[in-house]
Amino acid sequence: MSDVETSGTGTGSSPSPSRRNLLRGAAGAAGLAAVSGGLLTACSSSDSDDKKSSGSKSTGSVAGSTVTFGSNYSDPAAKTAFAALTTAATASSKVKVNVNTVDHNTFQDNITSYLQGTPDDLFTWFAGYRMQYFAAQGLAEPLDDVWEKIGGNFGPAAKQLSTGLDGHQYLVPLYNYPWVVFYNKSVFASKGYTVPTTWDDYIALAKKMKTDGLIPLAFADKDGWPALGTFDILNLRINGYDYHTQLMTHKIPWTDAGVATVFQHWAELMPYMQSGANGRIWQDAAKTLEAKQAGMMFQGTNQVAAQYVTDKANLEDLDFFVFPEINPKWGQDYMDAPTDGFMLSKKSKNKDAAKAILEYIGTGPAEAEYLKTDQWDVGLANGLQVPTYNAIQKKSVTEIGKCKAVAQFMDRDADPAMAKAMISIIQKFIDDPSSGNIAALQKSAEQQAKAIYTS
Repeated sequence: MSDVETSGTGTGSSPSPSRRNLLRGAAGAAGLAAVSGGLLTACSSSDSDDKKSSGSKSTGSVAGSTVTFGSNYSDPAAKTAFAALTTAATASSKVKVNVNTVDHNTFQDNITSYLQGTPDDLFTWFAGYRMQYFAAQGLAEPLDDVWEKIGGNFGPAAKQLSTGLDGHQYLVPLYNYPWVVFYNKSVFASKGYTVPTTWDDYIALAKKMKTDGLIPLAFADKDGWPALGTFDILNLRINGYDYHTQLMTHKIPWTDAGVATVFQHWAELMPYMQSGANGRIWQDAAKTLEAKQAGMMFQGTNQVAAQYVTDKANLEDLDFFVFPEINPKWGQDYMDAPTDGFMLSKKSKNKDAAKAILEYIGTGPAEAEYLKTDQWDVGLANGLQVPTYNAIQKKSVTEIGKCKAVAQFMDRDADPAMAKAMISIIQKFIDDPSSGNIAALQKSAEQQAKAIYTS
């Protein structure tokens, strides 16, 4: 899911750090995701002082009270899964939860003013830089006491992704999900297609699909954020993870030749991507794949798989492969696998009860409860057993686990203002992927980056 929003100036009690310092810390958190190997749990926390319990229930002092929970889980399937989670949290803690659901994009667009105004006690948000940003502005409450109880349930990288620049924890993670290339097994079988593992194979398959009357790649970018994922994976495949994180933090200029190479490869792919993308929402692109009018779609599992679930489509026919290798030096070592979770508002009116809810959410049973009805994401708790995992989720666990590092998506890894600027720039590229326009767009990106990262 997207998390682009326009950031304002924080009004919390903590001083707001410079964007450059925030990004420097974010890059470190993203890098630590590499040690996780997939679900951010491969490195055991058994030697950590945090390992105090596998779960906890609220104290009697908060039983019978009520907390409010601001949620961006607005898609029908995600909304159902979240309702199951909060119902289970109430049963465990005896704290009533009133959920206020807002359309996903609207939630992101207004998150800063929401937190500065009269926010709910708890709210859904994202790990890494995006969590650090609001924590540093004093708009979120530290959760160190919660982590004292749930720390043993997670690996060190999951904890790092939940930690602010001040060393305190501000988020309780729930799940992550990979960005991969989806396809229908029946289409590949009937056409004799094979899964591509290299760029040349990928282009050749796209050409064949077009000849066969299919849209090779379903594609949409009306919301702006979906195409950021395509940039990310091309950059990770061509230039590697370190280059990508340095570009996101403006340690490498946007006019660099490596960025030009990313856009050049994308331009090579454009004839096979669904036209009119800037006027199409991702749900409609997913329906094109679902209807077997398109052969493939690069998107997150919590979009495409969730769409199949919502539409009661044939989920058993859906499969995916990781994006093909471009530069043999990096192979298929990296991908975007964003982590989502929950935070406590600084202005919460019932912090103790809200923390009791988070103490339950930060357990394996809570994740398993959520994942009973979530058929696209994968949980993060150590030793998590989810009998309801389908083939897509099982494969997600495996493929994330193969990665040497995972990124958190451009609109989480970069300054919010820069991610916003790149939405406009990439949409202009989609309209005109010519070499002359690429150079102009790189120059524009660099000019905006200089203004953003020096402010």
